[in-house]
Amino acid sequence: VANPMMSRLISIFLVVILVAVEFGASSGFLLPLRTTAITTTTTTTFREAASDAKNNGNSESNEVVARRIKLEGDVNGGYYRSCVLNEAGRFRRLLGTMTPPDESSKEAEIYVEGKTKQVEGFIRWCRKGNVGLSQVIRVTEVIEEIPTGLYDDFYIITK
Repeated sequence: VANPMMSRLISIFLVVILVAVEFGASSGFLLPLRTTAITTTTTTTFREAASDAKNNGNSESNEVVARRIKLEGDVNGGYYRSCVLNEAGRFRRLLGTMTPPDESSKEAEIYVEGKTKQVEGFIRWCRKGNVGLSQVIRVTEVIEEIPTGLYDDFYIITK
């Protein structure tokens, strides 16, 4: 910009915008917008992974896989279920669901789809079994399945 005064005004304007965006993000004001962006990114990641798996047949780390994980123990507690949601959906960006709580049994199933590396890491996390609050979880079975592509995020089903 040829005019130094105009250049200074533009710089101040940009700083004000950056501060406003940062304030909105730290105060939670923009939280719904960011959540939407994460969901969209997850969907795109799944489609890109599926496309990579088809194009690169031998690339195991980009291959989309599906697993059904059967668990037993204190799986119906809200804390454990929210930990599963965070681990699968937010941290590993996996797609799928966890069955609703059943008061009579201490069993649950988790269905996940995603890249091989993320799914295997999630299974290791589930086998660790100790997420806190003295809840004891044990993986009884891991079943390999064909990815369906029906999910666009990870969901915890409630009754």
